[in-house]
Amino acid sequence: MAGPDRALAGGPRGPVGTLPCMRALLVVNPVATTTSPRTRDVITRALANGLDLEVMETRYRGHGKELARRAAEEKSADLVIALGGDGTVNEVVNGLLHRGPDPEHLPGLAVVPGGSTNVFARALGLPNEPVEATGALLDALRAGRTRTIGLGLASGTPGTLDAEVPARWFTFCAGLGFDAGVVGRVEAQRERGKRSTHPLYVRQVVRQFLADHHGRTHGTIALKRPGHPAIEGLALSIVCNTSPWSFLGNRPLYAAPGASFDTALDVLGITKLSVGGAARYAAQLVRSTPQRGPRGRNVVSLHDETEFTLQSQAPLPFQLDGDHLGLRTSVTFTGERRALRVIV
Repeated sequence: MAGPDRALAGGPRGPVGTLPCMRALLVVNPVATTTSPRTRDVITRALANGLDLEVMETRYRGHGKELARRAAEEKSADLVIALGGDGTVNEVVNGLLHRGPDPEHLPGLAVVPGGSTNVFARALGLPNEPVEATGALLDALRAGRTRTIGLGLASGTPGTLDAEVPARWFTFCAGLGFDAGVVGRVEAQRERGKRSTHPLYVRQVVRQFLADHHGRTHGTIALKRPGHPAIEGLALSIVCNTSPWSFLGNRPLYAAPGASFDTALDVLGITKLSVGGAARYAAQLVRSTPQRGPRGRNVVSLHDETEFTLQSQAPLPFQLDGDHLGLRTSVTFTGERRALRVIV
């Protein structure tokens, strides 16, 4: 984790070791996977002990975005804290950045992880346990530590069927094709009452692989960049804003080891996913490190890309930050290097 970007804004500071005088909005997902009502109460009490805290629970999909947007537009909070998983964080980020990046004047963002994987929080170096993470957050607030991070923006491509799709920010990853299909399968299982666990994800990877023989062996995705020839025939395309890309239990998975909150976007593409190739890439991913990710003659790796488009001959599943967003034929990505202040 990088060092502090600058002192935390938000009101006069008290004596050394005390919290700054700050208005904070705590956006709570009451059905977050790994928190109970008792845990959420402990966290709320700890935060309210030193902050001018307003607590709001999300009631429906997209509510976190509305709450964060209102806090930013009405300037009613110096800090917005997301208590939930990566989906809750994504909603809060999109609410804060509704009118675009302005890290010097928008409320800062803090995260207390409460989901099953919590990629964003862990990529920032935060503990994965919510009460411990709350303690780390309070320490960071007392020390006045913030970091300004980059984010990715996905939008509809002009001149295509998806041109009118609203733009959306993402914090750690996006995907068009195979991995998004897995995310869609997991969401379908959760709607049937299944818990979001790592074994559930692994089972859905296998089912997606078996169900999509043509798509994984005859890639339909093209990656287009200004001033470069198109890269054709991708069967898998993963866009990373940071590293690691995800976690398998406590094991980090590095799809694009060079990705960072301090640069633009990285891409991992694979042109063919045969049975043997998929097994090899899966093993490489499990053994990946911050220095080495998947590799081979069918692997495409791009680093620090500011703008590019993923375009498919047929509609494919699309996901942002682990949230399945339906089918898309074309998505344009932009990397914004300094988009949002976070408490670290």
